[in-house]
Amino acid sequence: MRPTTELLLLIEFLDEFIYGAREAAWPLIRADLGLTYVQIGMLLGLPGIISGLTEPVLGILGDIWKRRVLVLGGGAVFALSLLLTGLSRTYVWLLLSFVLLSPASGAFVGLSQATLMDVAPQRHERNMARWTFAGSLGVVLGPAVLAGCLALALGWRAIFIGAAVVTTVMLLLARRIAFGGPQSAVGSSDEAAGSEITAFWDGLWAALRALCRRDVLRWLLLLQFSDLMLDVLLGYLALYFVDVAQVTLTRASTAVAVWTGAGLLGDFLIMRLLTRVSGLRYLRISAAVELLLFCGFLLISAFAGKLLLLALLGLFNAGWYSILKAQLYSSLPGQSGVAMAVSNVFGLFGSLIPLGLGFVAETAGLPVMMWLLGVGPLALLAGLPREPSPADTVGP
Repeated sequence: MRPTTELLLLIEFLDEFIYGAREAAWPLIRADLGLTYVQIGMLLGLPGIISGLTEPVLGILGDIWKRRVLVLGGGAVFALSLLLTGLSRTYVWLLLSFVLLSPASGAFVGLSQATLMDVAPQRHERNMARWTFAGSLGVVLGPAVLAGCLALALGWRAIFIGAAVVTTVMLLLARRIAFGGPQSAVGSSDEAAGSEITAFWDGLWAALRALCRRDVLRWLLLLQFSDLMLDVLLGYLALYFVDVAQVTLTRASTAVAVWTGAGLLGDFLIMRLLTRVSGLRYLRISAAVELLLFCGFLLISAFAGKLLLLALLGLFNAGWYSILKAQLYSSLPGQSGVAMAVSNVFGLFGSLIPLGLGFVAETAGLPVMMWLLGVGPLALLAGLPREPSPADTVGP
């Protein structure tokens, strides 16, 4: 049975639902386990480093081996790590659960994204926009469900245990789905094994060659820098409002909800906008606007003003990830697994950023660290090509 777009988008929705709930729960997790900023930085950074070492192999295997096995196996570990997160009582166990979750997400979610790109190679930007919208919907609902759990006195742990159960149900529904990849090898087991080893080395060399290409490096770099105003900002948002803006946890949760809600609206609008406007042209304009809005957000002191600027920030960074990632896939046609592999190799650099920011916040203070996130839109303004690439076309 061929994978349906709805199933692939549902996998992304679940992944981002968990992410959104976790980011909103950081003040609760910190208080429950007595975490420092350095430990939080380690929780955000180390899993990405582990993922950067394992996911390139998964990406290459996804092109040359049994992608379905990798996706379902990753989903099983994904569910296990969520359960462990919900049961963790110490920093060490929580770190272990995060370390397991990151590469598991690479197999379960990352290869599902690669499969979506393979379904319609001519619609990369449009399908990545749909993928991002599904994730944004999950990010919005995650904090809302967390608030419901807290209102029912279930605590932050309940949402992770419940997500583990949902993931298990999804795996049962997906067990007959094909996720692409190569056809089964023909011939003896020795011949098949030899063919798979040769194919793996070919895939590894293809990934290394891709990392030497200037256009591929451009999109990989911009993806990492753009994340400063996406996931990295979201990761510190609740802590910023509690520790710097000196507001209550309820107001901080409201701020996260405003950010994610504006992002959801933006991701919905960008799906239509990309049918009429060049993706790169939109990125250049939105990066300039985002830089001005972020400076205003940090300088203004009134909570209402911060909320307004935060909503605009969440609106104008819509499409950053989807357009840049679509450009990466389009620069490597027919090599979705290689695109995933090189993205995760380069993600090792990006994984060091939250760890470094955690040390800056611990030593120089969170207000100083927040200003460093403005490097994101600056990098886009400096690094985006002035002329549209062949992949930067307006979809049908």
